[in-house]
Amino acid sequence: MASPDQDLAAVLDKDGVRLTVDDTLATVTLTNPAKRNAQSPALWRALTEAGRLLPGSVRVVVLRGEGKSFSAGLDRQMFTPEGIPGEPTFTDLARRDDAGLDAAIAEFQEAFTWWRRNDIVSIAAVQGHAIGAGFQLALACDLRVVADDVQFAMRETALGIVPDLTGTHPLVGLVGYARALEICATGRFVGAAEAVAAGLANLAVPADELDAAASDLATALLAAPRDAVVETKALLRGALDRTYDEQRAAERAAQARRLRDLAGVGE
Repeated sequence: MASPDQDLAAVLDKDGVRLTVDDTLATVTLTNPAKRNAQSPALWRALTEAGRLLPGSVRVVVLRGEGKSFSAGLDRQMFTPEGIPGEPTFTDLARRDDAGLDAAIAEFQEAFTWWRRNDIVSIAAVQGHAIGAGFQLALACDLRVVADDVQFAMRETALGIVPDLTGTHPLVGLVGYARALEICATGRFVGAAEAVAAGLANLAVPADELDAAASDLATALLAAPRDAVVETKALLRGALDRTYDEQRAAERAAQARRLRDLAGVGE
């Protein structure tokens, strides 16, 4: 798959992550296709850094993976007794006290958290395997465009662990509790047609059209006024945590800000 950001200077390019910026559009690319973009703590630190390095001009971020797979999940070396050189093994993590273990997992989660910031809209362009951490990274984004060969799976439970990279909240929100439980507990694959039907993906396209489809969606998102998109995203993100009347009040407050801003009388 050709890289849409190959002609742009990289703001960040390390540990399997490349960030490029073209004015209002940023692209984050997973760049280790030889390992199917397997994930490690170093990759998570690079993803977190990419979020911190986004210029204020960026409105849309496209996340993609080079090669045949978006991300096949955790680097299998993490499951070996020796682990990844320079990184704590699972046994090392398990031996930490409660605060230390919690802090380590919270640091990992930062790589998956910033994609839902209200000032940007994030799009995951997903092809091939998106397993475990790969599935959760796609779920971290606001929107998902998938290739017709996509295979989502949450395999953590089969390994005796749980999905802990922020994926459970969006998964339940998208497909409901019963289907989310079934997907996680069985570890089965979810293909493109089911992903669209269940709400996991916004649309599915042939694999050779994936980058173009993500680009078209980004262009459509950039056509709307930025402040209106930011306010709308904030309204929608908070809707499920508010009562009906609280949401009505939030709509009124957001609209008041927009009207005053458009009239030039806002703060």
